[in-house]
Order: sequence, then structure tokens, then C-alpha cells
Amino acid sequence: MSLATVDKNGLPEVRAVLFKGLVRGGLSFYTNFESPKAQALIENPRASVLFFWASLAQQIRVTGVVQKLTRAESEAYFSSLQSQEIPNFEFLEQRVKLFEEKFAGQNIPCPPNWGGFHLIPNRFEFWFGREGRLHERFVLQRESPQSEWVRSLLSP
Repeated sequence: MSLATVDKNGLPEVRAVLFKGLVRGGLSFYTNFESPKAQALIENPRASVLFFWASLAQQIRVTGVVQKLTRAESEAYFSSLQSQEIPNFEFLEQRVKLFEEKFAGQNIPCPPNWGGFHLIPNRFEFWFGREGRLHERFVLQRESPQSEWVRSLLSP
């Protein structure tokens, strides 16, 4: 999914992240908490994601509030260090070998600066492309997580 954030200076950024499923009603993904995207989400915990299927002429936009997942949820889905500059690919290969040797036969602990977020939706927009620009656009929106969803149709 594409994730759009806004940093503390109001600069928007969008990047692709791996959607990992629904966690407690939110769309989840994982990252290094020291990455620019994590810092933007910590400073401004609102975001938007986009799922786009060009071949189907369909997309789903979702906006909402972002929260960190619990430490237990993050540890349950742990990968590796991300978003830090490295000198070359061989450096990465050497680090993998080092950690394989260091943690041979045991689980690698999840670093404290790595974990997940989930976007708690307050708005979905479903877009279905049609001939002649007669696209179908449906919105589901709610004021808060406790509110009822309201459905509306938008003009293309």
C-alpha cells in the first residue's frame, strides 16, 4: 500500500509499505521507529493509505489516525533494521552472516527501535473506473471509532 504522511514542517511524503493485515481494527505495517516515516507519524499521527490496482481500474483510499502497535504485537512480527544508510550490499551480507553466527540456534530479539503502526480508519473511498469517466466513487466515513459509518456517493 502507499502511505502518505506529513512531517513537522508540513512536508508531505508518500512511500510504499507492506500491508501486514488488520490489527485491532487498523491497517498494520512495520518500520524502524527512527525512520523519517515513523518520525512523521509520531509528530503528526494522521495518515492516508492507497491500494491501487491499475489493471482493474480500482482503488481504495483510507484515512485515519495512526497508533503504535503494542510491543508484543511488534515482537510477534519482527524483521530487521531498515532505512539506515549502508556503504554497499556486501556490508548487508556481512551483517546477516554476523547475526546468523551470533544468534545461531536462538531467536533474534526485536530491537527497541523497531515495531509496528496501525491506521485506525475514519474514511474509506472506493473508486471503480468506468468508460467515459463515469467512475463510481463510494465513501464510508465516521466521526470517531465509536461512531456509525455513513455511506455516500461522490460525483466522478
